[in-house]
Amino acid sequence: MENEILIYPIGIVHSNDNRFAIEVNKKYRSALTNIDGFSHLQVIWWGNYCDSPKYRKQLTVSKPYKTGPDLIGIFGTRSPVRPNPILISTILVQSIDYDNGIINTPYIDAENNPPVLDLKPYHMSDRVRDCSVPEWCKHWPEWDEDSVTFDWQNEFNF
Repeated sequence: MENEILIYPIGIVHSNDNRFAIEVNKKYRSALTNIDGFSHLQVIWWGNYCDSPKYRKQLTVSKPYKTGPDLIGIFGTRSPVRPNPILISTILVQSIDYDNGIINTPYIDAENNPPVLDLKPYHMSDRVRDCSVPEWCKHWPEWDEDSVTFDWQNEFNF
């Protein structure tokens, strides 16, 4: 049985000209009260560029990663192609313009203009002490900051 879920965007991602920011809609800006002090935020956003009936039906993908298995379920990937293109990015907060609802960040892995569904402060308790991953992706960076210099292009079969 499928149920309808209503989601109201709280803002939008701006990612153009090497400038990255989250713009919070005016009616939600008071929710930013006392968010300063958190160095990182989790941005939950809608992958609107991957939202199509075709992509929502794709449940498996053939060999997306060079060192991965021949077939992998979409839930075992970080792909934006999913039954519900809900995506999560952790961002570094450079500054916050509370009056205009702008959160500036050096980078977010989002296209320009996708809707933001929610913001959550990243907290050290979000880490897992004994995390394990399959052998085929153990060489991936353990820390978000190291992802910037990692050769991700060499990981994919596209």
